[in-house]
Amino acid sequence: MDKIQKTAILMISFGTSYQNAIEKNIGIIEKQIQSYFNNSTVFRAFTSHMILNQLKKKSIQIDTIPQALEKIISQGYTTVVCQPTYIMHGKEYQKMLTQIQPYEQKINVRYANPLLYDTYDYQNVVEGIMAQNDFVTRQDALVLVGHGSQQNINSPYTMLEHCFATRGYPFVLVGIIEDYDSMDRILKKLERIAPNTVYIAPFMIVIGAHAHRDIFGEHKNTWKSCIEHKGYCVKPILKGLGEYPAICSIFIKHIQNVL
Repeated sequence: MDKIQKTAILMISFGTSYQNAIEKNIGIIEKQIQSYFNNSTVFRAFTSHMILNQLKKKSIQIDTIPQALEKIISQGYTTVVCQPTYIMHGKEYQKMLTQIQPYEQKINVRYANPLLYDTYDYQNVVEGIMAQNDFVTRQDALVLVGHGSQQNINSPYTMLEHCFATRGYPFVLVGIIEDYDSMDRILKKLERIAPNTVYIAPFMIVIGAHAHRDIFGEHKNTWKSCIEHKGYCVKPILKGLGEYPAICSIFIKHIQNVL
């Protein structure tokens, strides 16, 4: 058996308790990666213990990182590529490293980068999102809302908005839930743009709790409600990043880089 046949790919996600989003947003990435690297085997792990416990109550069993690595080692794999579906090198990425590092003595571990790492990632995200949302015109605005980090490591979101602008899409704005000033900044920019329609979409891998509660919810403090309150016509785009082919292509490139 050659080396690649002894290689496992561990797809690591924060997770979601929304069952349809598991396969629609995370599963679709995993299936495409399995198809592309057909001599390897793709495994799955979630890192949120709260979500794992919620899923367990629904009789859905998903491995933690240690459980997945133990399974991979027991099945005789000599190399594991750990590919997170995180947006950036933030708190979750560091937690992932902490859980994996004890296994580096047992198996050859290769770490792939999260979604936004180099210039090409940003460019491919921009073009991939616009290719799937070509109904958004220059008379409109597209507001992408990410989760962000409580550690204030949010420069990738600023860089992404800048990349949209430099590639000809100044009407695309990027906000984050974890930054309380982000909403005010977006509203001020919308005032300058004066769009006919404001399309709003999650910049998250899954359409999960944050999307339903913080972005599209009906209470007065959601992103949708706050923008509507300013008199704009708001149209939701109910699509997680896992549903964009370009996003999966970026993860494939990151895996190739470490193989």
